[in-house]
Amino acid sequence: MQERAIDYEHGGARLCGIAFVPEGAHAKLPGILVAHDWRGRHDFAIDQARKLASFGFVTFALDMYGDAKVGAELSECVALMQPLAQDRALLMGRIQAALAALKAVPEVDVARTAAIGFCFGGKCVLDLARSGAEVSGVVSLHGLLDPPPKELCKPARARVLVLHGFRDPMAPPEQLVALGHELTALGADFQLLAYGRAAHAFANPAANQPERGAVYDELTRDRAYRLMHDFFLELFAPS
Repeated sequence: MQERAIDYEHGGARLCGIAFVPEGAHAKLPGILVAHDWRGRHDFAIDQARKLASFGFVTFALDMYGDAKVGAELSECVALMQPLAQDRALLMGRIQAALAALKAVPEVDVARTAAIGFCFGGKCVLDLARSGAEVSGVVSLHGLLDPPPKELCKPARARVLVLHGFRDPMAPPEQLVALGHELTALGADFQLLAYGRAAHAFANPAANQPERGAVYDELTRDRAYRLMHDFFLELFAPS
């Protein structure tokens, strides 16, 4: 497949995405954003984008922080994430800029786009749906679920799939229920699934911080990915 570095801009920040395009694509293909966790656009997010492209999608590993910054230590990750987590209008604008960059890739069918996100990236793609953006669907994997101010939210056009760990201390079950009420109010077509044995970061093989509630679980990851792929089959089915 082709790998293309694509720079785009938002709010004066230079953002550095990577697009993956299946080799020999002749027809327009569905496009999928991949939103990174709080560390930034590191190898895990890039690998997820590459793997999804192997199924016949154009994928785009986005950059929420600018200049492809990646945090090494916990304090660095917090410093990178906090400006966006605290300014949800800025966060929404930045994820919308990534969607526009994806749609500008020539091989993308702009009527068939989606976004997936891990941890902080889950918050980002949920906010993309909350913003009323023209995106077909979003998938949050062990995402952060806290809502933005109501005045920033618009009727949701995207279908929403939330794949979550019931034991996730960063977004406990009561937040999942609250999200259901919130998405109902926004008129969203949504599915919420909680995995009973799973904690935070269950899809990331590098997650091994049980003291913080972040633990990789291969079985849960595989279950979640199967549901995500089925979601895309439904989302991108010919009309």
